[in-house]
Amino acid sequence: MTMLTKIGNSQGVRIPKTLIKQAHLENVQIDFEIVENGLLIKPVNNPARDNWEDNIKEVLAKNKGSKDEGLLGDFLNDSDLEDYQW
Repeated sequence: MTMLTKIGNSQGVRIPKTLIKQAHLENVQIDFEIVENGLLIKPVNNPARDNWEDNIKEVLAKNKGSKDEGLLGDFLNDSDLEDYQW
């Protein structure tokens, strides 16, 4: 059992490390949800970022050997600076 502790204008709760590990709350963002009997603390589910690595690998595999038609070469071309008065 624990008590709320004053932290500035707010209050906080110390959560034992063993409970944090068991609840898989280490090094993750958490969210609070008010439930009928109190407050639920749960990890933030961010599905938009869950599969980034797989998505990047898929895009790279799909475009392997393709030529990038981007404009980077145009930006790196300094020939337009020849007429500039230094």
